[in-house]
Amino acid sequence: MNNTALLIIAAVIVAAIIGYRRFRKAGRPVPAILRRGQPLPDFHAVGENGDPVRSTELHGTAAVILFVRGNWCPFCSSQVENLSAHYKGIIDLGARLILVTPKPLETTRRVARFFEVEFDFWLDDDLAVTRQLGLLLESGVPDDHRKEYGSDTIWPTALVIDPSGIIRYTELSKFIADRPNPKTLLQELRVALGN
Repeated sequence: MNNTALLIIAAVIVAAIIGYRRFRKAGRPVPAILRRGQPLPDFHAVGENGDPVRSTELHGTAAVILFVRGNWCPFCSSQVENLSAHYKGIIDLGARLILVTPKPLETTRRVARFFEVEFDFWLDDDLAVTRQLGLLLESGVPDDHRKEYGSDTIWPTALVIDPSGIIRYTELSKFIADRPNPKTLLQELRVALGN
């Protein structure tokens, strides 16, 4: 192989590495309606008692809202476990912790009981909220869970909302496996509350 061919191969490898790093760092873009400084969009879901709930009910209260794929997702279960250590800090600041999940609500609630935390659960059974907010992950449910959960799901996302209903922090998971650090969520909540 001559020097020119080696230089071309090296340039292609370097370009591929740079492209991969840029893609990995950027991840999925935050939908415009969920960007920092935007009001939390008005959306409807179902509370854990089967009653309708609306995002506008949160006005006057700070909140951490997590959009999670469900209890079948090991990364989501791990996220709930990691967050349980910081749950009291969130509640002590007067904020609510809400998990928005597709079905089924009961099994997701069971995960929270296992970790001894009292989260609010909002059900987005038909993924209408997920679509409205631009968080749909098409064909994101593994094949072995599709019979019970369908094929589409939520792109994992965390929001911190201040008491006036303004989004102060948004983090979309870059990849399915990563989740925001619970300490970061607690810190962003303190900032949103001016603490």
